[in-house]
Amino acid sequence: MSFSKESKIYIAGHRGLAGSALWRMLESAGYRNLVGRTHAELDLCNRAALDDFLAREKPEVVFLAAARVGGIHANSTYPAEFIYSNLTIQSNVIDASYRQGVQKLIFLGSSCIYPKYAHQPMSEDQLLAGKLEPTNEPYAIAKIAGIIMCQSYNRQYGTRFVSVMPTNLYGPGDNYHPENSHVLPGLLRRFHEAKLSRLPEVVVWGTGQPRREFLYSDDLARACIFLMENYEENDIVNVGSGVEVTIRELAETIQSVVGYEGRLVFDPSRPDGTPRKLLDVSKLHRLGWRHQIELREGLKLAYTDFLAHYEDLEPAPASR
Repeated sequence: MSFSKESKIYIAGHRGLAGSALWRMLESAGYRNLVGRTHAELDLCNRAALDDFLAREKPEVVFLAAARVGGIHANSTYPAEFIYSNLTIQSNVIDASYRQGVQKLIFLGSSCIYPKYAHQPMSEDQLLAGKLEPTNEPYAIAKIAGIIMCQSYNRQYGTRFVSVMPTNLYGPGDNYHPENSHVLPGLLRRFHEAKLSRLPEVVVWGTGQPRREFLYSDDLARACIFLMENYEENDIVNVGSGVEVTIRELAETIQSVVGYEGRLVFDPSRPDGTPRKLLDVSKLHRLGWRHQIELREGLKLAYTDFLAHYEDLEPAPASR
């Protein structure tokens, strides 16, 4: 299926990390008819309001990037909100898109859908092959439900709904909340504030041994546009860099990029989470797409964006 540069495209969650990258990259690719609504303008949990919006705007493509997201602390503290909000948002958008005649939908899932002890790297066929990581199980189950919903609508109604599984994302517009952020933006903020305050050390949760893969948000957006233009199958697609680092290596790289000169200390009494999370991206490579931005380069870009918005961030707790 081909789309013109005038095709109307709705990005659900266009202010978030992935959604804002999609907006930038679509504009860069020449797509000029983009639609977005903030949560204040359109609550995706309100089905009647969503139906009215889609009927009025009539988008040909929907990118479903809206979700409630967070790191280990947030997932452990707010499990009910994570499963309810995500199930409601994605169920409403997927079903409403079908009923309003949307030609193609790209649903953004997460690499946390795979079992905690999945074979590494994690290929698409390992979905539902084992138990999930307990610390983010509600979020993962919601995302799995979204995948199965897209596949079910494709089979029953002939829709073209594609489920994309990104690895850990970072980049402009990330969440730098002092407690509820993911590991990379959380560390970036902590190192920056330790540098400003001239603290002697920064403590990082866990042993530093778990391995993680990271993808700059603009690379994810480019992959989603590529799949919108080129992919018509019902199977999910992993999107990642195919490169992994330990949490220790990540922390050391962020420390270097920020320019913090104190000590780096790990707290093994804190949870490590999943021991290893590396996506098998060979399917995407075979389709003809590869990432462009390596980790250190991406961290420099992310840090520049962080500095530009630091004064607007919520203050960290005084006890830190």
